[in-house]
Amino acid sequence: MKIYRVGGAVRDELLGLPVADRDYVVVGSTPEEMVRLGYKPVGKDFPVFLHPESHEEYALARTERKISRGYKGFQVHAAPEVTLEEDLQRRDLSINAMARDEHGNLVDPFGGAADLERCLLRHVSPAFVEDPVRILRVARFAARFGFAVAPETMALMRTMVESGETEALVPERVWQEFSRGLMEGEPALMFAVLDESRLLEKLLPELGLQFRAGRAANDAARVLVRSLACAAAAGLGLAPRFALVAARSGSGEIARVVSDRLKAPGECRDLALLAARHGGTLRQAAGIRADGRLALLERCDAFRRPERFDELLAVCECFERGERGWGETPYPPRAVLRSALAAALGVDAGAIAVRTANADIQEKVRSARIAAIEAAG
Repeated sequence: MKIYRVGGAVRDELLGLPVADRDYVVVGSTPEEMVRLGYKPVGKDFPVFLHPESHEEYALARTERKISRGYKGFQVHAAPEVTLEEDLQRRDLSINAMARDEHGNLVDPFGGAADLERCLLRHVSPAFVEDPVRILRVARFAARFGFAVAPETMALMRTMVESGETEALVPERVWQEFSRGLMEGEPALMFAVLDESRLLEKLLPELGLQFRAGRAANDAARVLVRSLACAAAAGLGLAPRFALVAARSGSGEIARVVSDRLKAPGECRDLALLAARHGGTLRQAAGIRADGRLALLERCDAFRRPERFDELLAVCECFERGERGWGETPYPPRAVLRSALAAALGVDAGAIAVRTANADIQEKVRSARIAAIEAAG
């Protein structure tokens, strides 16, 4: 029985990055032996165990054989005779197919360390085509590390799209990779890779994004690249970044279609819909009268959800920077609407209710809020 540290932990260590999770492969053992040694079985599809003390994952070395279409169509074989190299060979990219033994020696049968030095994402074997999710993973790693995709790997991904293998993708798995890619340091690179592989036009045909050699090739792509760069620099969360994508066309219907297709969570979908429906007006807020600003706050549910409204304003700012560029200049509509909301929230509705007839309370509160917004400037 031999134990090896594998995958992302080895890769990130070589890159000098913090290692969050460590996974291990066990060669030469059986499920019975693992249980006898105190490991807790947790794997459903193949033998995975938790260490009795560290609770890190230890998987028996295994091979996989494609038996049907889709990412679930695999037959798994885990046995003591499966070698480390056979286990590593089933992985997606060379940079993820490295291991370290108990003495810290690097095991790198597929040239992952060299590809790290070349900043290259390269598939391990022709079996890459058997799992369509791997296209999304490659795009996500491009967004994380800024690496290029090897020409032979890109050609293979295009073949997968053209052959219909990606038709087996399910929204939940697409969203899992897509959302993680949006949160990487250079999220626009994910779209460039997906476009070059021809998968983007199947996932998001409504957006009309075009890239060439990793660079934006039309206005839609250029705006998205700059908007996402603004979001990344500002440290915005997933919902605002998704809204920048789904609401980019300014159409509420398209934002809904994209959200539904990707099975985006409710908070992501709702923010995208708000951005699509009201983003254009919000960006013109500096030229709107006080009563119009109040109506806009009400339509965006700003009084009940002020935190989400602030995210909406951040989305509008990134849209604006993406389209026109503002440099370090503060975004005027954001300041105007924040001030308007603060002023309106400062109105004591309870005090107004005490001295006003029931039928007139709502109108009196609105009038007071408008006056407060006017006074705030």
